[in-house]
Amino acid sequence: MRPSGRDLNEMRAVSIETGFTKHAEGSCLIKMGDTHVLCTATIEDRVPPFMKGSGLGWVTAEYGMLPRATNTRMRREAASGKQGGRTVEIQRLIGRALRAGVDRVALGERQITVDCDVIQADGGTRCASITGGWVALRLAVNKLMKTGDVISDPLVDPVAAVSCGIYAGQPVLDLDYPEDSEAGVDGNFIMTGSSKLIEVQMSAEGSVFSRAQMDQLMDLAEKGVAELAASQKAATA
Repeated sequence: MRPSGRDLNEMRAVSIETGFTKHAEGSCLIKMGDTHVLCTATIEDRVPPFMKGSGLGWVTAEYGMLPRATNTRMRREAASGKQGGRTVEIQRLIGRALRAGVDRVALGERQITVDCDVIQADGGTRCASITGGWVALRLAVNKLMKTGDVISDPLVDPVAAVSCGIYAGQPVLDLDYPEDSEAGVDGNFIMTGSSKLIEVQMSAEGSVFSRAQMDQLMDLAEKGVAELAASQKAATA
């Protein structure tokens, strides 16, 4: 039995509220169970220096957690003068994941920055950030297409992510914090809406896992991402 009472292949409740902030070109509040992330997308008519004159667009991301997103207060990273290694790793992951679903030629020579701010954390914050980040990106691109700044849709496929792991000896979908903190194996699966893999992060944390178990987790992830992609499409329709 999972702590939440969910079935092994059952996602947490997912909701995506679009237009959550006033100023960003695209924004949403995504809730995956008790993990809540605010995602905003900002369009800029510039690209990083190494891309100037290339004709290619760029999508990047930043990630952060509010001090009381967790059980105890965390010090703001700005107060220490630098980002932690975990933050840097996650925001690079978000950027890589979102770029995988973008036709950068069609986007044109501009940059879209996706900011993911964790309001409340209960496991799977990077997965929620990627899933909600794509929604914010979709909304921002819709504005570019509406104004005619972009002619051909640069978003070739939704991008979403979900965690899976081995908890109490069983493969489970969409780990919350009580499961994530005790899982013998856990991983993050980033996929397109058409079930193509973008990135898989897997690690054994107390017990090894077999190829058969890996296949079970892949099947769970594919099911979860399909559900998330359906939620993304409904939110941006």
